[in-house]
Amino acid sequence: MNTPFTPAEVRQAVDLLASRSLIRLVTEIDDNGAIPPRRLAGTLPDLSTHQLRSASDTARAYGLARVVPGAGLELTDSGMELADLYDALDRWARRHSLPAAVCEFSSRIQHALDLLAPSLTTGNTGRRAHLRDARQISAEAEADLARPRTFLTQWLAGNPQVARIPEGAA
Repeated sequence: MNTPFTPAEVRQAVDLLASRSLIRLVTEIDDNGAIPPRRLAGTLPDLSTHQLRSASDTARAYGLARVVPGAGLELTDSGMELADLYDALDRWARRHSLPAAVCEFSSRIQHALDLLAPSLTTGNTGRRAHLRDARQISAEAEADLARPRTFLTQWLAGNPQVARIPEGAA
């Protein structure tokens, strides 16, 4: 499957999806349902007010979450698919003890996204990323990464807005 994304667009998408606060927000809502109004800080106490606001604004701006009167902040279909993608990336990383045998969920997601990024750019999709040479992962881990790569490629194709570079940025 070919993606129409340039290296800059892939970097934009990966940076957005790898945001720790966005990962926490999406997975919290996926695991526990909508976050009622004024309960965001109490639900995610490890994030600062700025991080909460940024994650919430980002999720809404990119169509990953919406505010539903009476329910609060809930995931859209794209947000639920992103939560599934995060789970797939986490399973792969845990199975292969990457980036370490013990680390937090968001670190595993960030590591997997960083490994996948080079293979998603125009001209590189479908080619082996030669991860074993570049990142020193096992042949088994590289082979197992094919499924999450396909899932990520499909998700990005269905959600091209996350790869759009904001106006004024280069």
